[in-house]
Amino acid sequence: MKIIDLRTRCVAIPLNAQLRHNTGVHPGYFLRTIVEVITDEGIVGLGEVGGGDQRGALQKLKPRIIGLDPFQLEIMKLKVLRSIYYLSNARLYAALEMACLDIQGKVLGRPMSDLLGGRIRDEVPFIAYLFWRYDRPGGGGAVSRHDETAEDLADYCQELHETLGVKAMKLKAGVMAPKEEVRVLELCRRQLGDDFGLRIDPNGLWSVQTAVQMGRRMEDLNLEYFEDPSWGLEGNAAVRKQIRIPVATNMYPAKFDDLAPAIRMGSVDIVLTDLHYWEGPRGVKDLAAVCNTFNLGVAMHSGAEFGIELAAMIHTASTIPTMNFAGDAHYHYLTDDIIEGGLMKYENGCIKVPTGPGLGVTLDEDKMKHYEKYYEEKGDYYARFHQDPYRPDWFPTVGGM
Repeated sequence: MKIIDLRTRCVAIPLNAQLRHNTGVHPGYFLRTIVEVITDEGIVGLGEVGGGDQRGALQKLKPRIIGLDPFQLEIMKLKVLRSIYYLSNARLYAALEMACLDIQGKVLGRPMSDLLGGRIRDEVPFIAYLFWRYDRPGGGGAVSRHDETAEDLADYCQELHETLGVKAMKLKAGVMAPKEEVRVLELCRRQLGDDFGLRIDPNGLWSVQTAVQMGRRMEDLNLEYFEDPSWGLEGNAAVRKQIRIPVATNMYPAKFDDLAPAIRMGSVDIVLTDLHYWEGPRGVKDLAAVCNTFNLGVAMHSGAEFGIELAAMIHTASTIPTMNFAGDAHYHYLTDDIIEGGLMKYENGCIKVPTGPGLGVTLDEDKMKHYEKYYEEKGDYYARFHQDPYRPDWFPTVGGM
């Protein structure tokens, strides 16, 4: 079997709100580049990658993979990931590995999880991922169109707990005043009880002093973890020494090059896996092995994925015994999906591991055409740096007080 073609398409799907974060706003839609690796036997593997329109970058890699057997992932990794001086194609390689594992599973008639060691759980739990929202559902009249207070987000967390069955949350912080964001977690603890998981993620925005001050205030809330409280390996290490909350990261380290320094410096307790940062599903398994060696926890990061990548994430997470945290997912903000059957279903806060061959999901071509057109209408918001529509002169700052 040989790879004979690589097809790439960009799609965008509307969200039910605009999502604010410390570097801007997701403007009411997510966009992804969809990859189809085509073989000479007619088997097609699916992959997915974010970060804006990646079609051009992927097509530049096409000559490197044409003619490879989709089982030759180590050769593909050498040709795609390791062959460009001072650059890493980890994000792009992960989409290709995802697609090749999909092909392998289809050839063997086995789900992708079986190629990664076999699943140890049949479903994967997810969190209520909370963002400060613009143009939220139900806004209008006397009701604000936007989330403005801690009560707004605590009520939304309660809603997601009741509708999706989720048993943990994470607040994307760094948008409002730190004390107001900490108050979200205090309200959630009060409303949802001691067994509900709490997390907060300022994405490195807060200064060490702010992060320590807020961390000490949150110590009695029994957080699952405090994610990227301050900037860089040094910032996280400094905060971790001064608070009694586990420190997690999806930023420092977010690649194997920085993993050893992070461990030596004591920067982190829990590393969030990501298929794109950590060189595909097999790379995530390598990461989990290193974390096990050094007694670090593992959790799962979300990159605003659609159903193809979510399926790959679920397959991978289902095979990692030490992944005891509910996974991140932006998925409940999507209004639709590009896979047949539409959005995957939450049951009791979990999504079941697909059982079909490969990824176990199939593209819906009608939806692909529809959301390709939607992308062409909306464009690539990464080119505008997630501009805030209600504050045109706003720009990111670091400090947090």
